Amino acid sequence: MTGWEFRLGGEPDPVWAANLRWLAGYRHPRFGDERLEAVLLENFADPQPLAEAAQRAGDPIRILPVAFHLLWRTRLSGDLSRPLGPGTILTTCVDPLEAE
Repeated sequence: MTGWEFRLGGEPDPVWAANLRWLAGYRHPRFGDERLEAVLLENFADPQPLAEAAQRAGDPIRILPVAFHLLWRTRLSGDLSRPLGPGTILTTCVDPLEAE
């Protein structure tokens, strides 16, 4: 089979997989909100805990789905090898297409 290679990678990390399943629930564009996204991206310019930045941005019930949507879209990043929660440190991702 020229040009093909097969490797068995094994099971993904269960915590990472659970976080990914959770974030996948927020992938739909209905969770986006341009105004709140701008506020969150500004708040997370410096790495900080999810709950603190969400509280500063407004009502966490409205803010958290937008934050999870940004995580799914890789506009925010954090360590997903640990359980995602209020203390998860998040930061804004740099878009390589927008970098100078």
